[in-house]
Amino acid sequence: MSVHILMYPYPTAGHIIPLLDLAHKLLHRSGDAAVSVTVTVLVTPDNLHLLDPFLASSASSSSPSSLQPLVLPSPEPPATPHSPRRRLVANVRALRDLHLPLLSRWFESHPSPPCAVVSDFFLGWTHRFARERGVPRVVFSPSGSFGISVFFALWRDLLRPDEGSMVSFAKLPNRPRFPWSHLPQVYQSYEAGDPEMELFREDAIGNIESWGIVFNSFDGLERAYLDHIRKEVGHDRVWAVGPLLPAEGDDDSAGPVNRGGPSPVSAGEVLTWLDACQDGSVVYVCFGSRAVLTQQQMDELAAGLERSGVRFILCAARQSGKGGGHAAAAGDCGAVPEDFEARVAGRGLVVRGWAPQVAILRHRAVAAFLTHCGWNSTLEGLSAGMVMLTWPMGAEQFVNAKLLVDELGVGIRVGEGSEMVLEAAEMARVLAESLRGDLPQRVRAEEVSRAARDAVRGGSSDKDLSDFVRCVDEERSSKIHTS
Repeated sequence: MSVHILMYPYPTAGHIIPLLDLAHKLLHRSGDAAVSVTVTVLVTPDNLHLLDPFLASSASSSSPSSLQPLVLPSPEPPATPHSPRRRLVANVRALRDLHLPLLSRWFESHPSPPCAVVSDFFLGWTHRFARERGVPRVVFSPSGSFGISVFFALWRDLLRPDEGSMVSFAKLPNRPRFPWSHLPQVYQSYEAGDPEMELFREDAIGNIESWGIVFNSFDGLERAYLDHIRKEVGHDRVWAVGPLLPAEGDDDSAGPVNRGGPSPVSAGEVLTWLDACQDGSVVYVCFGSRAVLTQQQMDELAAGLERSGVRFILCAARQSGKGGGHAAAAGDCGAVPEDFEARVAGRGLVVRGWAPQVAILRHRAVAAFLTHCGWNSTLEGLSAGMVMLTWPMGAEQFVNAKLLVDELGVGIRVGEGSEMVLEAAEMARVLAESLRGDLPQRVRAEEVSRAARDAVRGGSSDKDLSDFVRCVDEERSSKIHTS
């Protein structure tokens, strides 16, 4: 028996890569020989290169046709520029308008169409698309279940701030509260009656109504929020299959070195530099593929790194904003100060563009991670046992930072918000402190890392992955028997 799954990521690297990791796990899982899986991944031409290592891995296996791309065009840039807060809404609508008819024609003409659609939570409109074709739509969440619990509550209940500008989530475990400014910008821009925003909200509700949800998370990390989601959606088709990362020691073409595309500095050069460092002596600094520091923030960060005396790797955005996944804005994109690298020669390494992050974090020399708390980076850091130095910038990153610091006890707050400037002296203090071997956060980080490894080595995540395939196959079989 075989199930054919269509996977449709939101077309940015941070959303595509974990969904490709899921496809890789489905195609290479063990113990489920009775049900084989084939996967079609929908991508746009500018993101097709992200599939290359996975296609190469699939081609080298015994089932070379088990992973196939479906390449659909990218939407044209809007004629009228949108504000950053509305850009996501406009992008989602443009994808729907362009891809819906093309996807419909492909689906209807395919000799063996998919029996399930797994699509990113930004693509809630695919719930209706799948329902009209009689197949289940499964939400793929590249965010954790805490973040999605907040997302669901906001768009379903349209929560507003109280007199203190705080928003309370009374129905969630631990009853968290967040400042209004820490909620996703797209939600802050919501205006009732605005057709485009109402359509975005309808898509968000479509996620709640979908047949199932797959999380890039694991039971030992977010059990309370996974159980909360099950209550919210009213069923148990909620699977936590993460962390979706290459296996440790995996050096094939889809392994950690090639993950995400080419780097301006070879992975071998970075790892050789780390090999010369003592265990637990390096801080890794990276704010993800989209966040951009201002010049003032970069100057203070660089000065703090210099004053701290610690060894470090700094991943900085390319100034052109092209390549490596960095969305450097045309405005105030902070450049690494002139002569900085010369002043820290031998102690610091600067990577401009995409860095082999998973491989860096797994190296024995790296002990702390200064991060914007994007979920991919959060999981990569947790899996590697890092002390997490948190500086959330937007989206659900404030939720992730709260999880790291207040609930898991593995994080230290460094900054909050895209406008904050942390003085060099304080930055230097935090960086030096983060490498202490007796930090309670380090002890807890090692515990979480072990739990992450256990989850994907025959533990809860492997069991959820098998259950997901079983449920999709049973749904397919029931449709065949009733047709």
